[in-house]
Amino acid sequence: MSNVDSASRAGFFPHSRQTKVTNKKTELQRAALKRNGLDRIKELEASKTDAKVNIPDAIRDFSRIKKAVDASPEVDNSDKIAKLKSQINNGTYKVDYEALADKILASEF
Repeated sequence: MSNVDSASRAGFFPHSRQTKVTNKKTELQRAALKRNGLDRIKELEASKTDAKVNIPDAIRDFSRIKKAVDASPEVDNSDKIAKLKSQINNGTYKVDYEALADKILASEF
C-alpha cells in the first residue's frame, strides 16, 4: 500500500467526492470575495468564534420554576378562602401564634 494524498488523487479522479467538496468550498470563497472585501471576511470569521450569549443563572432558575409551575395541577382554594372570610366576619377566627412563629423562623433560617 502506498500513501497517496488527496491532492494528487484529485487530478486523477476528477469527479470524486473530495474534489466536489473542495470545488464547492472554493466557489463559496470566491463568491464571498465578490460580496465582501478580504478585511470584511476576516471580521465575519472572527465574529463566528467570538459571538457568545450568556444567560444569567437567575433567568435559568426562573425558566425552570415556570416550567414546573406550568406542569403542576391547578389548585382550587376557594372553599378554604370562603371559610376563612366567614370566620373573620363572624369574629370566630383564632390565630395559632405558635404555628405563625414557627413559619416566621423557618423563613428566616
